[in-house]
Amino acid sequence: MSGDGSARDLEALKRIQTECAQKIKERDAIDINGVRYIGGMDLTFKDLKRNPTEALASLVVVDLKTLKPVEFTVIKTVVDIPYIPTFLAFRELPALLEVYDKTRIKPQVFFIDGQGKIHPRRCGIASHFGVETDTVAVGVAKSHLFGRYSPPCPKRGCISYVRDKSEVLGAVVRTKDKTQPVFVSVGNNILLPSAIKLVLKSSRYRIPEPTRLAHNILQKKRKELGW
Repeated sequence: MSGDGSARDLEALKRIQTECAQKIKERDAIDINGVRYIGGMDLTFKDLKRNPTEALASLVVVDLKTLKPVEFTVIKTVVDIPYIPTFLAFRELPALLEVYDKTRIKPQVFFIDGQGKIHPRRCGIASHFGVETDTVAVGVAKSHLFGRYSPPCPKRGCISYVRDKSEVLGAVVRTKDKTQPVFVSVGNNILLPSAIKLVLKSSRYRIPEPTRLAHNILQKKRKELGW
């Protein structure tokens, strides 16, 4: 890709995203009630808008019974793809795949800090990762990217749906009383109700423990590096 993302480049990337969306499997590939380990994945960049720039990616594996971490993995790398909204997966996926390859414990489900099907072309970073690895992946995003929704009620467990016309893309889930909700969507190999169930089951605070801990370890590492 050219440094500024030419129109030709972007059209090619849109085609890749559309092809990715067609490969998403919306079904429960595993017994959701038997899930023991969930992995939370997150990234941070030394300079989000600069290219190239250094990046950190983390994968924290959490025991769903205790909500305690059983493994942390962090990698440092360099990304050389420009920052372009709605095309972030192309910048982030290589780092996620690297940290995935290096973790010893492979969780049954992955929560990615980002979107799955809640995306203009139905394939955000969680879906890219899930399709590439053929794993069970869920997008758990902190902010709204695409589609229409009404806020859910203020109590934990309340949900509403993100739609594009009549199509349901994901859910807005209140994980804690009177806090901002999170945006949950299918990444791959899971149904939306199952994704919502696991997000609520793994949440003590606003952000589910797997991705909350993945974020926290990156912030600690940033301080150590002086970023």
